[in-house]
Amino acid sequence: METYNWTQFTKRIPVNASINTLYSAWTTREGLENFFLRKAEFKSTENIIRDRDEPIKVNDTYEWMWFGYDDDSVEHGQVVDLNGKDFLKFTFGKAGIVSITLKQEEGETIVELTQSEIPTDEQSRVYYHLGCSEGWTFYLANLKSVTEGGIDLRNKNEKIKRVVSS
Repeated sequence: METYNWTQFTKRIPVNASINTLYSAWTTREGLENFFLRKAEFKSTENIIRDRDEPIKVNDTYEWMWFGYDDDSVEHGQVVDLNGKDFLKFTFGKAGIVSITLKQEEGETIVELTQSEIPTDEQSRVYYHLGCSEGWTFYLANLKSVTEGGIDLRNKNEKIKRVVSS
């Protein structure tokens, strides 16, 4: 039996949309706030806040907030790499690095998310490997739902806690 790799995981989902549409969903504030975050603010290396529809760039920093969490739950990170068409990579706090790859496979557009460099202590296995894996599964499903049908599945009621949809 092979030893389980706690340092990374990959999630994939087909989405009925063009690679360009999905790339914009991942690389603009407007796109990320449509399916993923309550606030997705990006700043350039000159510390200028990017416009809602302005594409992010390598070395931009971000401040993210989620629905279902108060304003004290903030994630800060940095855009590490992107190619302007189908790939991006960003830091994700202590939880590691996240890479998004968009590709065609068997006539479908696939969104592939890999979270890597996850610490392997017991707490990190629970919070970052298992917790993030569950979270990304939901947000990928919500990306598909919003993109294909316009239905946002996120819990936006701050008083309702500990649900998979926030």
